[in-house]
Formats: sequence, C-alpha cells, structure tokens
Amino acid sequence: MVKLNKIYTKTGDNGTTGLVRGPRRMKHDLRVEAYGTVDEANSFVGMARLNTASMPKLDRLLARIQNDLFDVGSDLATPGADPDEATPSLRATPQQAQWIEEQIDYFNAGLKPLTSFVLPGGTPLAVALHLARTVTRRAERNVVALMAKEPDINSAALIYLNRLSDLLFVLARVANANGETDVLWTPGKYSSDTPPSR
Repeated sequence: MVKLNKIYTKTGDNGTTGLVRGPRRMKHDLRVEAYGTVDEANSFVGMARLNTASMPKLDRLLARIQNDLFDVGSDLATPGADPDEATPSLRATPQQAQWIEEQIDYFNAGLKPLTSFVLPGGTPLAVALHLARTVTRRAERNVVALMAKEPDINSAALIYLNRLSDLLFVLARVANANGETDVLWTPGKYSSDTPPSR
C-alpha cells in the first residue's frame, strides 16, 4: 500500500530527487527524464479521456493504459537488481505489451486502409491521442538513451512504450470515424504556391 501524506518535503530544493532506491539523482538525470516523460504521456492520455463520454469502451481501455504507465514509470524509477528476491520490485511485464498488441489488432481491423501518412488532426479526441502518442515516442527515445547509459533497464518497459505509441495512433484513427475523417498528408501540396504579395 502506497501512503503519501506529505505533498512537499523540501528535499528537492537542491535540484535532486529520490528514486525508489539508490542515491538521489539530479532532476535533469536521464533516468528522471525517462520516467518523467512517461508521467507526461500519462497526463495526455488522461486529457484524451475528457473526450470519451460517448465511447465508454475506449475510456476503459485508456484507464487501464494510465495504470500500466504508472507501472512503467515505477519500473524506470527503480534502478538496479532487487536486494531481496522475496519482495521483487514492480516491473513492466511482457503480458502488458501483449495486451497492447491485442488491442492494436482488434481496433485496426475496422479501420479504413491508409493511402498516405496521417496528420495530427480531426476530432478533439483524435488530436489528444496524437499528442499522447508523440509524448510516448519521446519517452521511448529517453528510455533508449537511458539503456545506453545504464544497461540494467527492463526491456519490457521499452517494448510497452513502443507498442503503446502504435496503439494510440490506431485509436486516433478510430476517433476519426474509423479513419474516414483522417487528415491525410499530401506531399508537396503547397511547395510551389506563390507567396502572397504584401
């Protein structure tokens, strides 16, 4: 059971923060950046849920994703091996990524086939999901950079983020009438336009 009674501790006033274990890190530390960006992605998923009143199934799916993202963040905030095998640390699991894959397959099956790249637009829900997708991609890049520096990172956390960004793309298309109202990229559409005269 997690108990958080005091909101401010003043221990971070010197620019450091505490992890689940190990020495304190600077707030610009790559590990802190990685789990902080996961938290940011989670916030954008929460924002997307403001637009799911007419889609309760999608809202439940996003609620589960938010919980899983907290697992991923906890994983990234817990460096090193467990000192006590009897009480293992919370880690992202392959089963969580597998569930994401199943959702991708389910929702993608009903989408209009793509004829071009999709621009982040359409309904408010689609735009919010695209925002969550791009922040998730940034979190993924941060984890890749962290893995190059600290090789003990759980690969399941990285795989989860990779799959999640794909799912968020698919769900954005679902939010655009299953792809019917996607905003598509037209390569070079305005490249030869004459600039307006002043």
